[in-house]
Amino acid sequence: MSPRTQFNGPARQRGAIGLMAALTLGLALVCMVLVVDSGRLYMEQRRLQRVVDVAALEAVSRQGDCLTGTTAATYATASAARNGFTVGQGTTLNVTCGTVQTGANNLRAFSANAAQKQAISVVATRVVPTSVAAALYGLFTPGAVSTTTRLTATAVGTYAVLPPIAQLTIGTTVLTIDASKSAALNALIGQMLGGNLNLSVAGWQGLVNTNINVLSYLNQLALDVNVQAGNYTQLLSQNIRLTQLIDTAINVLTQGGKTASVAVDGLVGLRAVVGSTSVVLGQLLQLQTGAASSALNANLQVFQLVEAFVQLANSQNALVASVPLNIPGLVNGSVKVKVIEPPQLSAFGNPALAKADPMGANRIYVRTAQVRTVISLNLPLLSGVAGLANAIVSTPLVGGLTDTLNNLLHLNIAGTLNSLFCTLGGTCQRTDLKILPTSTIDIALDVAAADSHVTDYSCVSDATKTLTTQTNSSLVKLKVGRIDAANAFSSSADITVQPLALIDVGVITCTIPLLGLGSATCDPNSRIPFYGGGLGIKVDTSVAATQNTHIYNQPPEVRTPPQYYSFGTQGLVDSLKGTLAGVQVQAYKPTGSSLLGGLLTTTADVLAGVNSTLGVVIDNLLSPVLDPILDGLLTNLGITLNKVDVGANLSCKPPGQPMLAI
Repeated sequence: MSPRTQFNGPARQRGAIGLMAALTLGLALVCMVLVVDSGRLYMEQRRLQRVVDVAALEAVSRQGDCLTGTTAATYATASAARNGFTVGQGTTLNVTCGTVQTGANNLRAFSANAAQKQAISVVATRVVPTSVAAALYGLFTPGAVSTTTRLTATAVGTYAVLPPIAQLTIGTTVLTIDASKSAALNALIGQMLGGNLNLSVAGWQGLVNTNINVLSYLNQLALDVNVQAGNYTQLLSQNIRLTQLIDTAINVLTQGGKTASVAVDGLVGLRAVVGSTSVVLGQLLQLQTGAASSALNANLQVFQLVEAFVQLANSQNALVASVPLNIPGLVNGSVKVKVIEPPQLSAFGNPALAKADPMGANRIYVRTAQVRTVISLNLPLLSGVAGLANAIVSTPLVGGLTDTLNNLLHLNIAGTLNSLFCTLGGTCQRTDLKILPTSTIDIALDVAAADSHVTDYSCVSDATKTLTTQTNSSLVKLKVGRIDAANAFSSSADITVQPLALIDVGVITCTIPLLGLGSATCDPNSRIPFYGGGLGIKVDTSVAATQNTHIYNQPPEVRTPPQYYSFGTQGLVDSLKGTLAGVQVQAYKPTGSSLLGGLLTTTADVLAGVNSTLGVVIDNLLSPVLDPILDGLLTNLGITLNKVDVGANLSCKPPGQPMLAI
């Protein structure tokens, strides 16, 4: 090899290596630019996609639609703005309502329909600068190259598919609270809880006007009592203090904003008198085992919830509410009330399961409380009521009763029935007649629980959906006479009523001086009441429970006010006045004791002419007093004597958790 060849070889190689290095560095620079640009565009696209995803989910979860004020677009736009996406120059946001269908290829497709809100589509676009790589490409390419790129992101939100949900609610709803109702509620509910309640009219009305979401309430209660979130079965079966139940309601309503502040004030006042009573919430609210939590996503009136709390507490304590009566002509009158069995305020579940076994484990069942009421009226002017005393002594009754007593006692009662039958110088008994010996009359009303449950449903379409229920009116027992209030409120024993005496034929012991010198001496303390029998009245009757099947046509969706159906009852409880008008006056056998004995059958013809007279007098005296007392009192407990109010809701396609379908 020549020296010249040896000198030029390495130099030529160095030039080749430099060229390759320059090309490699250029290629690396291009790759770096592509990586940076593609990463930037990817992040911009992902940021835009995140905006539409969240916007679609929020529009669905807030139940937006495209008909009523285009709320879906409002919700989606507000959500996008919170995430840094503002509609303006270079950006758009289009919101469309419709449905999602799954095709034969198992792929989902969105179908626009403004009348539907099953699914909501959100499409956003944003203009971003074109990449550096494109700009470099434009340097070597003839013609114009766009300096910007329009990105597009689409999201379709919908709900998870859930089985149908039905809700039943029972009880009357007070619409307006005035001063008189407020005072009655304070007295009645305060004594049921054993405290002195003093809520204002505004406080009570606030409870009436405010609703509380059951799902939100139970979720908050689970946190407050340390129960695992979502374990509603355990929560509903747990013994919880009434103060805690009210505190949780206050917490939930406070989160709802200022509109619930009046209701919160009412709950705060109620909390001060509830004491240490503990209750099981599952006795008021029923949820099918295994039912989705969304079944509880319904609203209840706060007043009804409080009413149920109080009745449940009263059924477990020994307190009997005693409300005084201030009515002209009545002295020391009172109404005593006790809840024997608490209500089942509301029930939620799948109507398909309830239909399969209406009264089984998966039943959707509600009932009113069983309430016992004893009214004691002290009527000092009863004997002076025009026509009452005259009606007793001026009818054929006196003569008929006199004949009967003469035959039974071998007496010779005449005239005033106060004749003396004694031998000279001896001790004997003298008949002593008393008309209306007592001025107190007792009326007991025992209203058993009325109930309703789901038996059938139809969910062919929202326009034709139905819910069928069977409602049973309560057995009502009415007793009028003399009642021992101390033994009247047993949860297991029935009330015992004794006749109210109108005439008491008693005897007193008298001593006649020897040879008739001086007047007879009678000891009034020796009087034996009803020794010679008497006349009395007693009502002990009842109206049997009845059944009624009702079909609710297009019941509203869960979370909306229910569709109420009032099942009217006929008979005794339509009017207490009508019941008292048929009161029967009876004559009783001599007993020698302080109670009226068995009935006399020999005077039936005589009494037939007396009933029309005495019945009307007693009716005119008591009915105007008792009807408003019972109606007003029991209405405050969610009970009416002549009807049963059952509210129904049905969601054939209840919204579950929001989800992204596309």
